[in-house]
Amino acid sequence: MRVENCFFCGRPAWPSKGITFMRNDGKSFRFCRSKCHKNFKMKRNPRKLKWTKAYRKNAGKEMVVDSTLQFAARRNVPVRYNRELIAKTLKAMERISEIRSRRERVFYKKRMAGKRARELAAARKLVSENQHLLPRLRASEKKRLPELAAERGISVEELEREELAALRTSKKSKAFGGEVRRAHLRVDGGVEHTVESTGGYIDEEGEDDDDEDDDGMDTD
Repeated sequence: MRVENCFFCGRPAWPSKGITFMRNDGKSFRFCRSKCHKNFKMKRNPRKLKWTKAYRKNAGKEMVVDSTLQFAARRNVPVRYNRELIAKTLKAMERISEIRSRRERVFYKKRMAGKRARELAAARKLVSENQHLLPRLRASEKKRLPELAAERGISVEELEREELAALRTSKKSKAFGGEVRRAHLRVDGGVEHTVESTGGYIDEEGEDDDDEDDDGMDTD
């Protein structure tokens, strides 16, 4: 049983599957599915489509030069039937497929080596070029960092890193996103400062979204 390859994408076209197109000059074209047949009729170049074998070979994503690929070459040479020869050929085919799969894994590892480092370098470059778009702590929040750091028992730099990370991920600060400082005027003319814990988000003016209708004056 001969398994032919698709003329367009290069995938195996199994017997009784796919489409066979006969041109007027007598040349036959074997396709594994209707997708390849339609692209062939639209005269598209398989080297420009990323899902074909031709594109992957030109882009260096698959092995092109290897001794195991020579065994798959078609040879139109008549051979007299020999039972021992057929048995040896079947064993050799299994062994060749194992060797080829192992070499393909090694080829993939070599091709993907250093990809993580390249992605990190590109990400660092993107962040360095667009630092003005990153969220920052307000001046009033920076003044309160030493007090909060002393309460938690950590350094100011560590607390600032935590707050910046929280702002960049969820746009809500751990230390400042759940509390509001208010100043209430007394009847005798004094001022009473209170800190209220809320679950809402504090905008840049220092007002809480959940307590917009409360009486009093909001201060940072």
